Amino acid sequence: MKLKTYILNAFTKDNKGGNPAGVVLDTEGLTPKSMQAIASKLNFSETAFVLPSTNSDYEIKYFTPNEEVDICGHETIATFSLLDQIKEINTKMYTIKTKAGRLAVQLHNNKMVSLQQNLPEFLEILPREEIIKSLNLDIEKLIPDFPIQIVSTGLRDIIIPIRRLSDLLNITPNMESITKISKKHNVTGYHVFTLETLYHSTAHCRNFAPLFDIPEESATGTSNAALACYLIKRNQNYIKQNTFTFEQGYGMDQPSEIFVNVSTNHGIITDLYVGGFASNFKEKYISI
Repeated sequence: MKLKTYILNAFTKDNKGGNPAGVVLDTEGLTPKSMQAIASKLNFSETAFVLPSTNSDYEIKYFTPNEEVDICGHETIATFSLLDQIKEINTKMYTIKTKAGRLAVQLHNNKMVSLQQNLPEFLEILPREEIIKSLNLDIEKLIPDFPIQIVSTGLRDIIIPIRRLSDLLNITPNMESITKISKKHNVTGYHVFTLETLYHSTAHCRNFAPLFDIPEESATGTSNAALACYLIKRNQNYIKQNTFTFEQGYGMDQPSEIFVNVSTNHGIITDLYVGGFASNFKEKYISI
């Protein structure tokens, strides 16, 4: 049997780069086991499966090549861009059922898609020595007043602050160590950032998730939403900032741009969206 799948790049910058995403709309009769097999065959960092829902507009399941995950920002951007391109939706707000909860998705007039995030959880602050060893970094290359901390807006990520862009770009991660540490702390992976940027963004980022068979990912939504919340909490300069722009994927030749919009009340985050653009879709048929 041949199954039609769709391929798009999400979080593109000027219609280039982004993070490749697989989307499956014809999900009738698919079991979680078959979804996992399809995701493994497509071999993108994640693949989204769109299902009918009784209490939301859609239910979406997300699979890496080896495991189901609760939520995926770039996959959601790709999915709703695809639905718009094939004329299944119009410009408005939608709701999706995910394992991270019921979330809102907005399709904007300029075709940007925004995904609501869970409110941030600021979790464990981790010892620096273990983390920098896994990145082959010296401790003085970290931003001194910023902790290494697990933050979640739907997925748990270790947020790691680096002083210089050159140091971030030249990191040589030990994937085996990162896998062990990610498993130990029950996180998706590392989100490493610097406030030095190429294009006047808020931060330049790299993301490593080898525990999920993703050595490096060129654009990540939930981790950048978590980073925006981390910056608001850790630096007075960001307390009143509502819009954040993150650049990622440049070392992979996949330049990506991720937007995060934050609503606050007296410094408390009350709502949070991550958004971006996606490429035109391509179709790919696979045997199942």
